[in-house]
Amino acid sequence: MAKETIKLTDLIPQVVGDVEALRASFGAFETHPSQQADLGAVQAVLTELVDRLQADHPYFHPNYAAQMLKPPHAVAVAAYLATMILNPNNHSQDASRATTPMEREVLKELAAMFEFPEDFLGHLTWSGTTANLEALWVGREINPGKGIAHSADAHYTHSRMSEVLDVESFAVSVDSLGRMSLTDLEEKLKTGKIGTIVATLGTTGLGAVDPLADIIVLARQYEARVHVDTAYGGFFKLIADTDLDPEAARHYAAIKDADSVVVDPHKHGLQPYGCGAVLFKDVSVGRFYKHDSPYTYFTSADLHFGEIQLETSRAGAAAAAFWATTRIFPLTRDGLGSILAAGYRAAQNWHELLLESDILQPYQKPELDIIAYLPRAKSMSEIDRLSQAIFLQAEQAPRTEQIHLATYMVKPNALFAHGINVETDMAKARILRSTLMKPEHETWVPNLHKHIEESARNLMK
Repeated sequence: MAKETIKLTDLIPQVVGDVEALRASFGAFETHPSQQADLGAVQAVLTELVDRLQADHPYFHPNYAAQMLKPPHAVAVAAYLATMILNPNNHSQDASRATTPMEREVLKELAAMFEFPEDFLGHLTWSGTTANLEALWVGREINPGKGIAHSADAHYTHSRMSEVLDVESFAVSVDSLGRMSLTDLEEKLKTGKIGTIVATLGTTGLGAVDPLADIIVLARQYEARVHVDTAYGGFFKLIADTDLDPEAARHYAAIKDADSVVVDPHKHGLQPYGCGAVLFKDVSVGRFYKHDSPYTYFTSADLHFGEIQLETSRAGAAAAAFWATTRIFPLTRDGLGSILAAGYRAAQNWHELLLESDILQPYQKPELDIIAYLPRAKSMSEIDRLSQAIFLQAEQAPRTEQIHLATYMVKPNALFAHGINVETDMAKARILRSTLMKPEHETWVPNLHKHIEESARNLMK
C-alpha cells in the first residue's frame, strides 16, 4: 500500500463521527441542563486555551532537541480521542470490554520484544515512575529488609521510590561513559544489604547502557533480583542486533534474563502521556497484590488488571492508542524500529560532525540517540559560560529560527576521563545535551550543528 503523511485533520472527523454514531446506536437521550453551556463561551475558552499554549516550546518540531519529548503519532491521538469519548477504565474488564483485550494484546507484543516467556505478568501504567515503583515494591516484598542498588546516573525516581518504600538505596558509581561500575556494585553486594539491582538501559542523562549481562551474573551470585529500567531506551531492543554497538546489543539481549522490566510507550512508542508498562517474568508475584472491595464485581473469570496493579482507575484510551499505533507500526525492526533507527543515526552523524568541528567537541560517542557536546574552551568557567550563552541564544531567536537544547552538568574528573583537559577553576560546569527522538532529526542534524557552531564561534570572538 502507498504510504503518505497522516494528518490529524484526516482522522479526527472520521473517529468523532464514528463514535457519535456508536453512541447514538444505544438510543437518544437529552443532556441534563446542568451540563449545558453557551457555545460561544466554550469556543472563546478554547481560543484562549490555544493562545496560552503558545507559551510552550515546539516539542513537535525537529528544532526542539532538548528534553525527552516526542510528539504522539496522529494514529495514537485519533485512537485516544475516539476511546476517551467513551472513557473506559482498564481497572476491570467489566468497565473496559474492548480495551482490556487490546491491552493484553500489546503486552504480549512487548513481552515478545523483550523475549520474556509467554506466561508473564504485567500491565500498562500511567508512567515509568509508577511502573518502576511497582517493580521495586515487588522486590521489597520478595527480599524484605534489603535495599535497592542503582547507578549514580540512574533516574532519581529510584532513590525517591526507595524513600516511599522505606528501604535503603545504594548509588553505585559509574565509569567514564556513565555505565554502572561492576567493581563498586560487587563491593556493595558483599554487604548482603541489597535485594534488588536496577540496571538502566538508556540513562536519561547520556543515554548510557548499563552492563546488564554482567550485572545479572553478579546478581545471581549474591542472590539479588534484577530490575531493568529501560523506560527511555526499551524500544531500542528492536534495532539492537542490527544497528547498535555489539556491546550494547549484548546487554539488550540479556533483558530476557532479568526479573522485571519497565518501558514507556509515551517516550519512543509514539504515545501521548501517560503510558508506561511493567512486566514481571514470574507470574507468582501476583500474590502480593491484595484485592478486596465490596462494590467490585467481575463477570469474567479472566484476570482483571485491577487485581495485578498498584493503580486502580486507568484510562482504557491509553491501551487503545498503543494498540492502534502498533497495528500501523508493529514492534519489529522495519516497523517501529525504523523510527528509532533514524534517531540513532542522527546522533551518530552529529558525533562525526562534532569530531570535525574546530569550535565544538563531543563529550562521548552516543550509545542511543542522546548526545552531549561542549565548546572547545580552555577552562571549566569558559565552558560553563559559553554553554549557557549558546543555550539561551538558541531559544531566544525569532520563532522560526529557535533551537531548543538542554544542558548537562559535569565535574573536572569526568572531563579528564573523556580526554578533555581544561583548567579546573570551577567545581562543575554546564555542557550541552540534545535528545534526538524525532526521526526527522536524521536530516535536521546538519542544520542544528551549523546554527550551534555559528553561535559558539560568535560568542568566542
